Amino acid sequence: MQPTNIMEFLAKIELFADLKSDELKLVADMVEHKDYAEGEVVFEQNTERQHVFFVYEGAIELFVSGTFGQGKVITRFGQYDFLSEGAFMDNYPHSTSARAAQESTILNIPRVSFKEFLESYPEVAVKILSRISRVIARRMRHTTNQVVDAAAQYISGRTRSEHDLLGDRDVPDEVYYGVQTLRAVENFHISGISINHFPALIVALAQVKMAAAKANCDLGWMDANVKDGIVAACEELINGKLHTHFVVDMIQGGAGTSTNMNANEVIANRALEIMGHKKGEYEYCHPNNHVNLAQSTNDAYPTALKLAFIYQNKELVKGLKGLIESFKTKAKEFSHIIKMGRTQLQDAVPMTMGQEFSAFASTLEEEIHRLEENSKLFLELNMGGTAIGTGINADPKYSPKVMEHLVEITGLPVVLASDLVEATQDTGSFIMYSSAVKRLAVKLSKICNDLRLLSSGPRTGINEINLPKMQPGSSIMPGKVNPVIPEVVNQIAFKVIGNDITVTMAAEAGQLQLNVMEPVIAQSIFESVEMLKNGMQTLRYRCIDGITANEEVCRKLVENSIGLVTALNPVLGYEKSSKIAKEALETGKSVYDLVLEHKMLSKEKLDDLLKPENMIQSRAF
Repeated sequence: MQPTNIMEFLAKIELFADLKSDELKLVADMVEHKDYAEGEVVFEQNTERQHVFFVYEGAIELFVSGTFGQGKVITRFGQYDFLSEGAFMDNYPHSTSARAAQESTILNIPRVSFKEFLESYPEVAVKILSRISRVIARRMRHTTNQVVDAAAQYISGRTRSEHDLLGDRDVPDEVYYGVQTLRAVENFHISGISINHFPALIVALAQVKMAAAKANCDLGWMDANVKDGIVAACEELINGKLHTHFVVDMIQGGAGTSTNMNANEVIANRALEIMGHKKGEYEYCHPNNHVNLAQSTNDAYPTALKLAFIYQNKELVKGLKGLIESFKTKAKEFSHIIKMGRTQLQDAVPMTMGQEFSAFASTLEEEIHRLEENSKLFLELNMGGTAIGTGINADPKYSPKVMEHLVEITGLPVVLASDLVEATQDTGSFIMYSSAVKRLAVKLSKICNDLRLLSSGPRTGINEINLPKMQPGSSIMPGKVNPVIPEVVNQIAFKVIGNDITVTMAAEAGQLQLNVMEPVIAQSIFESVEMLKNGMQTLRYRCIDGITANEEVCRKLVENSIGLVTALNPVLGYEKSSKIAKEALETGKSVYDLVLEHKMLSKEKLDDLLKPENMIQSRAF
């Protein structure tokens, strides 16, 4: 890489904005560079900061590693962005990980080199550190705004004046949302769960707004420069930027208008910056007149919800498949272990523990198809219906055009509803999908009930399996360990069932041409999916994968069970078999000993009939 190119690049980096040409040359001498393949890790969470990184080409995404190795993407950085600037000040560990989102070239300055630079050129280094301090202070201020009571940020710092139907308000200058979002935050202190808790919804909102801008430009209703600004802003949202500016509570009045306006304002203000204007200069790009052009909350919001649910469903199914694989692995591991099957909590007939765990896998496998089929209902959209489905304020060619762009942007086979008036008021797809999510939750809860029963004891219960010991189980009873992981999944299921009732009631509450209860439908489904996704992951890694079997206990329970008499039915008949069972209960003798005692069968024949291995599948007599 040529030194001239490095100099030109560094001149555009905010950290070096105060440096003269000769000073910039000194910085360039410290620079190293490296090419990264897509997916390659740049630095890892909890490792010491040793470099400051500058994106020369490509894109870098920050992500937080989850408990089980999966990562949640926080944001994405592009050309001229910089990461880990605090390394010039200390070597405190990285709080996130970073990887190349595509093939990328990254410049870096080692912390060690800068320390030597500080000693040799203190005046230049101080200029850089001053810029870094400002960057860190700005980031901390923004973080604080997200943590403290949201209303506190409205009376401090630099502001800009905005107005709406109700009058003028001062909006913090650093935020990208506007006056209508500010009012919504003040009005709806409800659940404490804001839109930014569900990145899929923000991505979907951005995709809807991008498609609308492209369609309106195609039809001559929007200037290409404004369209480009909106599209660029939406791309940033899709790539994970500015999500913290989506601050409205998920549960809100107004049928989702506050969510829609939160998106409109953030996109408009970011588009203004991209176009070379300041936030709030809405004469150049207006939240309603441009970003919301040819739309209503009543078509844009449910469309975004449906797209987001499709994305969330893919993640849910992925987690479900992983859990199923764990059950299948255990089924193979336990395939040779004979145990007693039970019906109504009473002894039934023998089976293998492998069959029991295979059944867990099979019942969950059915839910993959159900979830995927029900999520297909979300592919039918009402874009272009605007307020009530009549298409008022939209070009007659807008609906097919915006759908064309949505297909291109999302990669999904979305289609336009045949009756937009009906589609605008209908919430049937939400009901159906919520019921499928509930069905999965019910099955998971039943499985967890079984795991708790099978592991009960250990001395006075069934004790056929051992669940991994995760934590002490009592503040007063020494040595007690509880099945905490199945218990938490049970509780998740109860919440999901309750959320499904909420969805049902909210769908029923629709009136005339619109259902204004969609926000609580959205919050309920998002919460259910998120909790199930996390719960299944926890169940898999912290419980299922670590289950062991008490093989000897299982075999003894089989050999001592009166349920063995069922195998004698085809040979002795129901009456004689019942007599043996009754006597076994009354005397405590085994079925085996009583049959020989009454000379009902020879020892060879009885051994064959009561061999547990011969009772775990059908056979001819």
